[in-house]
Amino acid sequence: MTLRLVYSTFPSVATAEAAGRRLVSARLAACANILPAMISIYEWQGAVERADEVVLLLKTTQARAADLMAALAETHPYEVPAILLLPVEASGTAFAAWVGTQTGEPADGG
Repeated sequence: MTLRLVYSTFPSVATAEAAGRRLVSARLAACANILPAMISIYEWQGAVERADEVVLLLKTTQARAADLMAALAETHPYEVPAILLLPVEASGTAFAAWVGTQTGEPADGG
């Protein structure tokens, strides 16, 4: 089973938690982790900006990654959200099987 991480940033813990709950409930992600208290520096519309943000990490399978990313983009509060698909080099067998079960992918899939 090939696992993937989806990384995204949100303006608050509440918005990240709502997205994580929605995606886990839809079985697109097995788990959502929210890392609070990040500061982002970026250029937007010609000005350098600073924002307090949180990171949302979603654990999924390769087979569910595209659907997860599309669902995340649909309701993301940002005009141009950071939604990045990251490869997972390796994982524990039991954990990978759990992610597959949670996302509805057969153990021999992906």
